[in-house]
Amino acid sequence: MLRQILSQAKKHPSLIPVFIFIGAGAALYVLHLALFNPDVSWDRKNNLEPWNKLGPNDQYKFHSVNVDYSKLKKEGPDF
Repeated sequence: MLRQILSQAKKHPSLIPVFIFIGAGAALYVLHLALFNPDVSWDRKNNLEPWNKLGPNDQYKFHSVNVDYSKLKKEGPDF
């Protein structure tokens, strides 16, 4: 696949910025998921389950359309 991208870039140099922006956008999105997603635990010794420490009004999704997280109430037990 990388060989095909490079051959297309050689044939059509105007596609190079498109490949750069798509690659940078994908890299930034993966970086956002790795740093801010509650399912990822970087500190296994002190915080084994970081998803249990989220409150009901913590926004962990990248974008939410219809949910106002400040008005949510807790419905489950404490762990």
